[in-house]
Amino acid sequence: MSLLVFLVWMLFFDNTNFITTYKLRSKLNNLEKEKEYYQDNIQQVEKDRNELLSNTELLEKFARERYFMKKESEDLYIIVDNKD
Repeated sequence: MSLLVFLVWMLFFDNTNFITTYKLRSKLNNLEKEKEYYQDNIQQVEKDRNELLSNTELLEKFARERYFMKKESEDLYIIVDNKD
């Protein structure tokens, strides 16, 4: 009888019941996966940044494509594709 009362108490009434523990453990696993994903992304971005800062041609290409920068003697034409 006392074992049954203990199990019911642990399953439903205790602050650290099995259901809450399971949900929290599941959430922790998901957060750890997200952490690993973002750490991998940070490493890739740092690698790309180091490449950009060490290679002036690559930096110039990045600036032209991303920020539409140009040299003083050049004209810049931006073509917008309207798919209506």
